[in-house]
Amino acid sequence: MSSVLIISGSPSSTSRTERLARSIAARIRARDVQASLLDVRDLPAEDLLHARFDAPKIAESTARVAAADGIIVATPIYKAAYSGLLKTFLDLLPQFALRGKVVLPLATGGSVAHVLAIDYALRPVLSSLDPLHVVNGLFLLDKQINVLDSGDVQLEADVDQRLDGVLDQFLRGLQRVASAGI
Repeated sequence: MSSVLIISGSPSSTSRTERLARSIAARIRARDVQASLLDVRDLPAEDLLHARFDAPKIAESTARVAAADGIIVATPIYKAAYSGLLKTFLDLLPQFALRGKVVLPLATGGSVAHVLAIDYALRPVLSSLDPLHVVNGLFLLDKQINVLDSGDVQLEADVDQRLDGVLDQFLRGLQRVASAGI
C-alpha cells in the first residue's frame, strides 16, 4: 500500500489551508491509500530557524518524508510566495529528499493575483529536491473553501471537481511508481 505524507505549511491550526489538508487526508484514505499529516507549525521554532538538522523532531519529520511514497505540500500564499514556515522546513530537507516520489503542490490564497505562486515559487523548490514527478498543482481561493461548524470544509462544486482531478493524477502517479518498483 502506498503512503502519502501531507505537509501543511500553515502557521494556523484553524486556517483554510490546514482544514483543506485534513480534508485531503480523509479523501485519500477513502481511496485505500495511507495518509498522514505533518504540521510544520508543530515543529520547534528554534530548531527550524537555527537549521538544527539533528534535532529529534526535525530528524523524525525528515524520516517521515523519506518513508512516504508521495508528498502533498499544502501552503497558504503570502506576498506571492508560499509560507516562510514551509520554506524553513524545506530548507532542512536533504538535497535529494523527494527522489523517487510523486509530489502534489496545493496552495490557498485570497486573490487570483497569487495563482502563479505554485509555478514560480513552490514548484522550483520542490523540483530542486529531485522528485520523480511534480503533478500539476491546484490553487484555491479562500472564498472557495467554506469551513463548516464541524471544522470540515465544503468546496465550491467546480473546485471540488478540480481537486478530485489533481488527486486522481497524483494517485495514478503513485500507482505507476509502485507498479514499476521505483
